[in-house]
Amino acid sequence: MEEGSQNSEQLFEDDGNELEMEGNDIDIDSNGLDIEGNCLDIESNGLQDDCDGMLEIDDNHESNGDDATAVSIENGISQGKNYPPPVVGMEFESYDDAYNYYNCYAKELGFAIRVKSSWTKRNSKEKRGAVLCCNCEGFKTIKEANSRRKETRTGCLAMIRLRLVESNRWRVDEVKLEHNHLFDHERAQNCKSHKKMDAVAKRKVEPTVDVEVRTIKLYRTSTADPVGCGNLNSLEGEISETVDRSKRLKLNKGDSQIIYDFFSRIQLTSPNFVYLIDLNDEGCLRNVFWIDSRSRAAYGYFGDVVAVDTKCLSNKYEIPLVAFVGVNHHGQSILLGCGLLADDTFESYVWLFRAWLTCMSGRSPQTIITDHCRAMQSAISEVFPRAHHRLHLSHVMQSLFENLGELQESDVFQMILNRTVYETVKVDEFEMGWDDMIRRFGLADHAWLCTLYEERERWAPVYQKDTFFAGLCTFENGEFRSSFCDGFVHKQTSLKEFFGKYELLVQEERKTEAINDLESRDSSPLLKTKCFYELQLSKLYTNEIFRRFQDEVVMMPCFSITQVHANGPVITYMIKEHEAEGDRSNIKNFEVMHDKAGTEIRCICSCFNFNGYLCRHCLCVLHYNGVEEIPFQYILSRWRKDFKRLYIPELGSNNIDISNPVQWFDHLHRRAMQVVEEAMISQDHYTVAWQAFKESLNKVRLVADKHV
Repeated sequence: MEEGSQNSEQLFEDDGNELEMEGNDIDIDSNGLDIEGNCLDIESNGLQDDCDGMLEIDDNHESNGDDATAVSIENGISQGKNYPPPVVGMEFESYDDAYNYYNCYAKELGFAIRVKSSWTKRNSKEKRGAVLCCNCEGFKTIKEANSRRKETRTGCLAMIRLRLVESNRWRVDEVKLEHNHLFDHERAQNCKSHKKMDAVAKRKVEPTVDVEVRTIKLYRTSTADPVGCGNLNSLEGEISETVDRSKRLKLNKGDSQIIYDFFSRIQLTSPNFVYLIDLNDEGCLRNVFWIDSRSRAAYGYFGDVVAVDTKCLSNKYEIPLVAFVGVNHHGQSILLGCGLLADDTFESYVWLFRAWLTCMSGRSPQTIITDHCRAMQSAISEVFPRAHHRLHLSHVMQSLFENLGELQESDVFQMILNRTVYETVKVDEFEMGWDDMIRRFGLADHAWLCTLYEERERWAPVYQKDTFFAGLCTFENGEFRSSFCDGFVHKQTSLKEFFGKYELLVQEERKTEAINDLESRDSSPLLKTKCFYELQLSKLYTNEIFRRFQDEVVMMPCFSITQVHANGPVITYMIKEHEAEGDRSNIKNFEVMHDKAGTEIRCICSCFNFNGYLCRHCLCVLHYNGVEEIPFQYILSRWRKDFKRLYIPELGSNNIDISNPVQWFDHLHRRAMQVVEEAMISQDHYTVAWQAFKESLNKVRLVADKHV
């Protein structure tokens, strides 16, 4: 009896010795997948009978999530691989679905599979686990070696181990991708696991790439228009009146063609551009999502904090736009994907978040910041259960005043509210201040305000001290971070006008980042003090982030410091800060804890988590203790100007199938893009790269001439 992997014994023990091993080196004929049609669909509410295959996904990244799954689509026809490589955490609705997926993946790559071993529950035929391996696994026995059959086994270790979880889902527990042999598509086509794939009924496979949530179901259909309702050439006004218009994207005449033309044009110039669409049961466009290659690569560097901008959707703009926004190393907002939604319901948000998460290889951000919306809040809990969901404080404060009628005109009320929200540094201070405000202004029966207070841990600064924001959410009175669409999308902006402005906006965003990169690298900021902390970070941080940090350094001499408690190496200090220069009457106290042994420091103001750099209070304590440099853990790579960022998909493995032209193209394109990104560093880099390209092209042409 052969064990499926070195971890099989553990699987045995986990099920309380209730499992039996059955079968060894069993060949199973399985229904395969047939890909037809030229349209894309994401169905979020189960399998559709008219779906003919699975959306094509090219996944050449490592499983660390630094790059996203690439779905390459041109004119509605997918290019590249149909099935992503298996990863630990994939889940399937049944064992057959899991087998079908791995079989199709194997067929596409050029190898065959077999069932190496499987487990069933004792005294039952219910399958509980299995190992699927490459059919080149192992070696012939002595008896088999004497036969005249050609040796095909090479001891290949490629395999996946499956296990039944939650009584109805099959999860991939172990994966080995490396093969020790070349792929042979012709031989693989004739293997038992593949030969009936094209004849059997089409089945849908639903791998769940994300290890913490079920990903969206990705399908294609040959019968539905990808951006309209019915045939692409049909007019929006000709849709049957029986279709529920509330469950489809609200489009004007010609808008479906505008969307399709935009996606097709971008796809031609950016092969790794991705767009995903969601059709309702009548085949009408319901939701759309798109993201380009650079945004997906940028998420690998700046995916710790993401804001979901729903201003256009919630305010009933002509364009129901939803934007995913991050912040780069210059503190500049960057686009991380866009969507158009039919409505702001739980179902629509779940579809959008799963589509986005799938393109980000299932890697969830640490913090998600949104407006106050119950449907979106429930969807985030469903799709991002481990992320910290927080609300934009500035938006909460704006809504608060709008819901309080005449009180919004009261200067006294505004002063008390702002002091309670922005100036309290401890939870009990905030809660006492809030209760006093409610009693003073007779708001105890205000239902909306009571609901807001119940959710205070999502928006009040005193509850956010352990959440990292990277400056994407403002906590200072009077500060307001503008919406992504401000200035280029208005209430009546048409879809055609939007897509025209969208390209210009993205170009301007990347041009600004490139200029800031050059300025940060080539210039030395002017120092304002003799503090070594300022000199230290002036050599490391980009200009904009250093300027923000410099403001903290400048204010260091304004404090007095007192040790108030000691517990071994952990010392607590009290920093007294005067609110205004020369004003000795209004003093604020800040507690700072310093662990001398672990070189850790933390201030009650939580500037490091809010903004990503140490506050003046922490700097004061470090200086007081003779610490000459800021500890390395408080110098974040996301702000560094010397950190090289290549906005290209993960290069992946050099192991390619030398008989597969698609893999030739993919490998060469990725390597060439790496050269292009490096060449943009300076004019000298550009000149060297251009010369190398010309020399390479001449050498390639010489090879071509020999074959003429």
